[in-house]
Amino acid sequence: MSAQDIILSSGTSELTPAAQVRRKLSKVAKLFDATKCNGCKACQVSCSEWNDLRAPVGSFQGSYQNPMDLSSECWTLMKYQEVERDNKLNWRFAHSACMHCDDPACLTACSTKGAIVQRANGVVDFDSDKCTGCGYCVSACPCDVPRLDPIDQKAYKCTMCSDRIQVGQEPACVKSCITGALKYGTREDMLFIADLRIKELRKRGYVNAGLYNPEGVGGTGMIMILHDINKPQDYGLPADPKTSVPVKLWQDVVKPLGAAGIMATVAVACLHRITVGRNLVEEDEPAQFDHTHSDKSDKSDKE
Repeated sequence: MSAQDIILSSGTSELTPAAQVRRKLSKVAKLFDATKCNGCKACQVSCSEWNDLRAPVGSFQGSYQNPMDLSSECWTLMKYQEVERDNKLNWRFAHSACMHCDDPACLTACSTKGAIVQRANGVVDFDSDKCTGCGYCVSACPCDVPRLDPIDQKAYKCTMCSDRIQVGQEPACVKSCITGALKYGTREDMLFIADLRIKELRKRGYVNAGLYNPEGVGGTGMIMILHDINKPQDYGLPADPKTSVPVKLWQDVVKPLGAAGIMATVAVACLHRITVGRNLVEEDEPAQFDHTHSDKSDKSDKE
């Protein structure tokens, strides 16, 4: 997408002038309705096909979920959770991918300028050409999404098909969903649809149905309707994701102090050069080291 769509970039906390002009663009979102999902994995396959990803074929590990976790070659994963309710076994399916947080911890933790960007439509994207493979984004993400590739040592994750969005298409995962569990549109529209759906579910007996849109990360670009909003862990989701204190300190305190320290050092060096100048020794005035060395030499000769 165009660089004019970028409102925030890693390595800096300032908005670019071009982004300030284009901030009126509507934010987009994916809506996942867990009550409609049947775990068909169409979204997972379409993500792999569109992005040309080829995750290694795994082995059976006691679950229909395959692979068992996200990776640099698997950006979207259907998670299968078995939950016991009223002495009955229930499935809880979850569409696991990047949440596209409004306050992305990965971007805050990244020190490389432009390696992670947030666009005016809310999409958080990675630029692998600029990634240095430090892994800070992996450890900082409260939703445990980005992954380092073992070959090129760069970080990858869901881009919400930003190349499709740019030309007015919906993400590949949404396009392939046959049950209507995935929807795409402006965030305002998705929140409105979600509210209507939750009211309907509560009338049907799902009294704890609710919307997963965690405030700890400023809200997300992928919102979810859950059977029981009080138990997001049943879907493999963190209960209250938020940017950790060390990550915030790194971006807001440590990095500015480091930059200030470097500038202060340069300023002191320049001031010393201007006021004192170089320490020159005249040829007819040997250095103290030479006197000391010669004294020691004389004593050794006498002995």
